[in-house]
Amino acid sequence: MSLVIDNLSVARGGIPVLDGVSFALRAGRALVVRGPNGAGKTTLLRTVAGLQPPAQGVIAGDEDTIAYAGHADGLKTMLSVSENLTFWAQVFGTADIEPAVHAFDLVPLRDRLAGTLSAGQKRRLGLARLMVTGRPIWVLDEPTVSLDAASVALFAQAVRRHLEDGGSALMATHIDLGLAEADVLDITPFRAAPRAAASDEAFL
Repeated sequence: MSLVIDNLSVARGGIPVLDGVSFALRAGRALVVRGPNGAGKTTLLRTVAGLQPPAQGVIAGDEDTIAYAGHADGLKTMLSVSENLTFWAQVFGTADIEPAVHAFDLVPLRDRLAGTLSAGQKRRLGLARLMVTGRPIWVLDEPTVSLDAASVALFAQAVRRHLEDGGSALMATHIDLGLAEADVLDITPFRAAPRAAASDEAFL
């Protein structure tokens, strides 16, 4: 399953952010999006994931093949770890949550309410949701936020296995995950003019 982006322009609140972005994401590969704060990484990923329309350009790929993980962990605080994963597995029509539980070291936490978890534990649970979607393309916005070094390693291993199984990943991160299958896209040359006002930049 591949994702092809051709001459994509994106905007935030009607203000141009990026112009003329093109790339192809192939099965078994990862693409790491880099750029300074406020450059438009989040806006680009949200557009690719189908959460907002592009200003122009083509996104060639089926939205139903994409699983998106943004800054929010997307958890139901009054459900346990297992119940959260089961809920998302049912939403996406999958069944087995055990690979996700083990991949993100959630076995000791499986009966804990999500609302009682630490920030790092919540992040691990939020990322584990990706594995129960059954979707081949992962779009990830700063996925390692709140993760300690051991948890970053768990995440990197989960991504590596996903790629080995023929999946792909598009992610914005400043952390080197040690993925031999990863390419880098620097979006700095695609920044649009005029720039957004400073009050908007925190949301780009």
